[in-house]
Amino acid sequence: MKNSFFLIALLAVLTISCGSDDSSESSSPFSRFGGNGGRPATSVETQNIQLGSIADQVRSYGNVKAQNVISVLPQVSNRLTEIYVDLGDTVRQGQALAKIYDATFRDQLSQARSQLQQTRIAVRRDSSEYERQKSLMERDLTSESEMDIAQAAYQSSRAQFESARSSLTQAQEDFNNTVVRAPVTGVITSRALEVGDLATTGTELFQVASTNGYESRIYLPVQDWRAVAVGQEVNLRLSNESSVSARGIVSRKSPQLDATTGLGEVVITLTSMGNSIYPGVLAENVINITTKDQALIVPRSALVEQVETVINPESNTIELERTYSVFVSRGDSVAERRQLELGIEQGDRIEVLSGLLPNDEIIITGQSGLEDGARIAVASGDQFQAPQERQIGGQEGQEEQAQQGNRPQGRQNPLANMSEEERTKAREEMQGMSQQERMAYLQKLRQQQASSADSTTNE
Repeated sequence: MKNSFFLIALLAVLTISCGSDDSSESSSPFSRFGGNGGRPATSVETQNIQLGSIADQVRSYGNVKAQNVISVLPQVSNRLTEIYVDLGDTVRQGQALAKIYDATFRDQLSQARSQLQQTRIAVRRDSSEYERQKSLMERDLTSESEMDIAQAAYQSSRAQFESARSSLTQAQEDFNNTVVRAPVTGVITSRALEVGDLATTGTELFQVASTNGYESRIYLPVQDWRAVAVGQEVNLRLSNESSVSARGIVSRKSPQLDATTGLGEVVITLTSMGNSIYPGVLAENVINITTKDQALIVPRSALVEQVETVINPESNTIELERTYSVFVSRGDSVAERRQLELGIEQGDRIEVLSGLLPNDEIIITGQSGLEDGARIAVASGDQFQAPQERQIGGQEGQEEQAQQGNRPQGRQNPLANMSEEERTKAREEMQGMSQQERMAYLQKLRQQQASSADSTTNE
């Protein structure tokens, strides 16, 4: 009898214990995720593999400059009385840039004109006498000496006339040169003197950068230098602009590396440019080496990097071996690790040579800490909760759930309160963010929505 009572009591205890476990499991805040041993499935976001074009690129910064920069030198010397242009001004070929004091040159021009007029009169007079003597000589009415004197006088006056004409030409040129003019169409990049300064021949007044052509010179390490070839297309971007500011081609490449720096020079000729490009500006030069179409592309943020220490027996050195993988969603419930062979890298976009298929769905958020075969719950952008956001059960989480009724465990995802258009835009902005950046972005959205809700309530 006692043994029967003991067995009945033991069965009752076991029944109560099992019922308690089932109740605990069903009330767990993560029971909706499944999992083994009570471990919750990890909430993740996924995206399909992208098929598209990707370019192998070489990037380097260089200053844009005019292909021809011309120094403007005065042709006459005197003080500057006027300056018509300043730095950055665009000038046309022949446009007046400055004025040199011209009184002296005006006087010289007047004297040269007067001298030419006098010699012209002398030439006419001596020419007439010479012709008269020749006529008399033909009739034997004059001596040879008289003839020789008339001829010498004519030749002398003729020479003086030519000299006076040359002097007038020089005086006119000097007077014209008191106005300093632009030798080419371009932009004023340098100005050396001020009004009142003495301008002398050989002293630079201005520098004019010709607008007929611009170039950028960059210096590359040997690996990139070898990859670059004349004729390759180049996009130029300013540091504060995301769009392409100019386009060009590789026009020249140094035949050897610099012995001191170990760098090779590459010259890029600009073929088109926007208003933001000007001489002296620092621009990023992006040279397209090769382009692949229909490549399998994954975002860099989806990669999981593994670093192993390897001992090289030949060199007896320790090396770091890096391998990359991604997690693929299998049946929307299991994460499968795939080792990858990577190809071209272009910003956040990376080509996959092997390890993935075009129809694979990769995990782009929530893959940190995952293991091969781990349970996952695929969530759309408006349902995803990062691991840091989930409440890990316990008294605090249960109290919050009790206070908020049917509100899901964890903080409300702000994407759920957005329209489809706003949600799509938010997802695009979060693309490529690190997990910390994504968390901060979501928190900012929550604060904005809470502030908007408070304003609506107050109204």
